[in-house]
Amino acid sequence: MKKKINAQLSIIFCIFLLAGCSSPTSVPEKYQLKFNENGKFKIAQFTDLHLAHGEPTLIKTLETVMTVLVAEKPDLAVITGDVVWRYPDREPWTALTKVFEEAKTPFAVVFGNHDGESNTEITRSEIMDILLLSPCFVGEKGPEDIHGVGNYIVPVYGRDDKMVALLYCFDSNSYSTNPDRSGYEPIYFDQITWYRQQSERLTAKNGGNPLPALAFFHIPLQEYGQVAERLFPDAARRGTTGPSYNTGLFGSFLEKEDVMGVFTGHLHGNDYIGIEKFIALGYGRVTGWGAGANLERGARIIELYEGEFVFDTWLRTAQGIEQGFNYPTGITSADEETMTYLPAKEVNPARQGVSYTYYEGRFGSVRNIDANNKVSEGVMKNFSIPEDPAKDYFAYEFRTLIRIPERGVYNFYTISDDDSQIYIDGLLVVNKPTSSIARVEAKVALEAGFHEMKVLYYEDTQGQFLEVGYSGKNIRSRKLPDDILFFPE
Repeated sequence: MKKKINAQLSIIFCIFLLAGCSSPTSVPEKYQLKFNENGKFKIAQFTDLHLAHGEPTLIKTLETVMTVLVAEKPDLAVITGDVVWRYPDREPWTALTKVFEEAKTPFAVVFGNHDGESNTEITRSEIMDILLLSPCFVGEKGPEDIHGVGNYIVPVYGRDDKMVALLYCFDSNSYSTNPDRSGYEPIYFDQITWYRQQSERLTAKNGGNPLPALAFFHIPLQEYGQVAERLFPDAARRGTTGPSYNTGLFGSFLEKEDVMGVFTGHLHGNDYIGIEKFIALGYGRVTGWGAGANLERGARIIELYEGEFVFDTWLRTAQGIEQGFNYPTGITSADEETMTYLPAKEVNPARQGVSYTYYEGRFGSVRNIDANNKVSEGVMKNFSIPEDPAKDYFAYEFRTLIRIPERGVYNFYTISDDDSQIYIDGLLVVNKPTSSIARVEAKVALEAGFHEMKVLYYEDTQGQFLEVGYSGKNIRSRKLPDDILFFPE
């Protein structure tokens, strides 16, 4: 059987070379992965390969891996667990490493619950020994004094050879051995402590500024369920099947402010991505033909931008590209293709600024602003609530023309205490009714040019604050700049 596998792999590689496909990338020295001359770094995430010795799906899965490598030419591949799941399992691991060596693609591996489980012949530590023999493998066993095998960091360097991005790899462990906590093990506290220490060390080394980072492991966090509820409110099957209790890794990611995206596998039928508290939580696309799922096999592609807390991601199969997604805007390819674009106004304003009308009264909310309570009106450079005679119970109505630079989907937001609303071309886009300070945002599709914008704000009691901003695929989230706001003549 070993000779048969090697012969079939040789056929794959010959086809790969005869097709005139150049190697996706040259193999860098370990830990010297770099952004390219365009300031981009591309990762292919393969997950749940479920390779099994002697099964025809093994070759089919390796063909899928090679198809993605040829099409996308990633700078790095990351395999997020459940790679080999049946005894004997040494040969499938060796066959997999040969694929990346032939493609000259560096790769990293984190383990899933099936890797090294009791019905296999080798432990996770022994699997790592096999992987470490490959010149393309960029992982390591990691600290011996914490849970798991394969907790490590893959640094990515900028064009000036300075470390500019981090990839945190975690062993999400396997099955719980505690009868009172059935199901899957969590990522343990000592692993989280290791992450926090590494994050603090590397942030301090970078002058106190967190480095943009991603995290990869197999079993999803419980917070994935909150994303699923928003994306699929009527689909119970979109659960996480994660650990039985929460050890707080997500909270540490929030506190350290470096990890912008988490990518896992485990549930073969899930391939969604969404944002929870400014962190993207995404599944890979199932890769293995021996894994159960009614999906075309493939991989998730993630493209980082040097020095930016920004990435684009999409799914790649033999059929093409699916489900594009931009972080941090959350704008998707489906948004761009299906949303109705509001046409620009045929106007040519000469003056920059925002007109306002100021009211006083106990309105209760922006919906109840009474025009009879108007106190003053005028023009400002931007949306603001300056010092006013009334410290509570007042409201503003702002009007302006906003200049949109290019056709696209944009996120508009308000951060306010208390109520606020944004209307674009008469359409209510953002509605923030809560009394406490909070950020609320929403998407709108706009043609390039000028659009009418109205903002309503009401201050009830206690604190008062208003910020109005936006973001787009080529615009980082920011307060609306003065130079795109024009006085409606």
